[in-house]
Amino acid sequence: MGETFVVGIDSSTTSCKAIAWDRKGHAVAEGRAAYPLLQPNPTWYEQDAEDWWASLCRAFKELFGQINVAQIEALCITHQRESFVPVDKQNRPIRNGILWLDERSRSQVAFLGKKIGATEIHQTTGKPLAITPSLSKILWLAQNEPNIVKQTHKFLDVHAFLIHHLTGEFRTSLACADPMGLIDMRSGIWATDLIDAVGLQQSQFPDLVAPGEIIGHVSQAAAIETGLPTGLPIVAGAGDGQSAGLGANTIDGKRAYLNLGTAVVSGVSSPEYHTDLAFRTLYAPLPETYFLETVLKGGVFTVGWFVDKFAKDLYDSWLPLSPEEMLETAAAKVPPGALGLMLVPYWNNVMNPYWDPAASGITIGWNGTHGREHFYRAILEGIAFEQRLVGDGVMKVTGQRFSEYVTMGGGSRSGLWCQIVADVTGVPVVRSTTTEATCLGAGILAATAAGWYTDIRSTANAMTDVAERFIPNAENQTRYDQLYNEVYKPLFPTIQPLVDRLTKLTHDS
Repeated sequence: MGETFVVGIDSSTTSCKAIAWDRKGHAVAEGRAAYPLLQPNPTWYEQDAEDWWASLCRAFKELFGQINVAQIEALCITHQRESFVPVDKQNRPIRNGILWLDERSRSQVAFLGKKIGATEIHQTTGKPLAITPSLSKILWLAQNEPNIVKQTHKFLDVHAFLIHHLTGEFRTSLACADPMGLIDMRSGIWATDLIDAVGLQQSQFPDLVAPGEIIGHVSQAAAIETGLPTGLPIVAGAGDGQSAGLGANTIDGKRAYLNLGTAVVSGVSSPEYHTDLAFRTLYAPLPETYFLETVLKGGVFTVGWFVDKFAKDLYDSWLPLSPEEMLETAAAKVPPGALGLMLVPYWNNVMNPYWDPAASGITIGWNGTHGREHFYRAILEGIAFEQRLVGDGVMKVTGQRFSEYVTMGGGSRSGLWCQIVADVTGVPVVRSTTTEATCLGAGILAATAAGWYTDIRSTANAMTDVAERFIPNAENQTRYDQLYNEVYKPLFPTIQPLVDRLTKLTHDS
């Protein structure tokens, strides 16, 4: 039959990718299909869950036009986390799925803090009480759409919804369900006290399977819809952040991953269960380990926002460069510190370490010398300062300094940004050799289950590699240390009450 492959599936916020991987971690074929983001209210974000399945089928069709489906040994799914959909007994959505970036449940977050306690929720779930996990949004449904909740047979994360379509079973992975904020992280089961507190029953959630285990096999019905062979093993996956960490091979407790994507997500593996406001704690794909993860919602999103609002004219340039490339060339000529312009990148509020849903972005230091290149550099530096803030917090708790950041995502293509991150954090930055580390993480789990290598660590070592390395520049690092310690670090805490009040007066009234 010749060479065989495994398939990693990434069902993200905007599209579904199905990538076939060989034994060295090379992508040999890819299928991709996009789906729309729905916004029925300015702060609400939803999707038709059937689009998740339809896009997966389209991605399979494109993939199978490039490889022989008989060469596939196993598949595994990674996905957008915290997003969920209520379904009936036939796995039919009762309403649109509610996504991770939805902000409708601010009052429910406050309610849960009073009813259960922010500390108890944090210690149980590993996640500080916040607007991103599913918990507060499910409570919003119970309070605002009680008929929907009564009709709901199961509340499913994206992984669980696709697994049922593929196998006919209501199952999900522990490492896919735990970002929902409803798992007791110490015992590895659904947190019944939290489920009871939002007026639901444990039976309304799928069965849990450890990541890396066989979660089911392709059913005859799914084989007809997808073109997959009946009986193909499906491996329990992990959420996109944890999967990216595995795809970057950051499972030794020293290397940290840094995904410069739509959101900036970083993390490090830990054999111990830690909780702290500096990060959130998730199950890692590696058995009996955790990921201590930090998230900044506005990463490449903020860069894209700037181009869309202030640099659209660059699309009309005769130069064979993107607007981002032109802005980066100009920003590279601006000295560290952007001539006194500083930015706090809370364009989509802030999770760790402040966990403030009312937070917003800040720019200070404007004067008449500043132009687009200064603002652009300030964005890159602001995100790097924030990465230092949260990264230092993780290292303080673990007592282990990061040996390097393994970076991936669209932002990692920027040499200027990678160098700024190294200079600001003092941690060397290395590029992953794949831009699809999230999907590769799913491929590594599938390859291990298929028996290609003896264990997940061996598989990750065989299927991953790094490329260009960025070492901190001593002179720039000294300059950034002063800016970080004397200005950036105290900036948001100093004016946080005013920022929160501004949000209250202009958004919550």
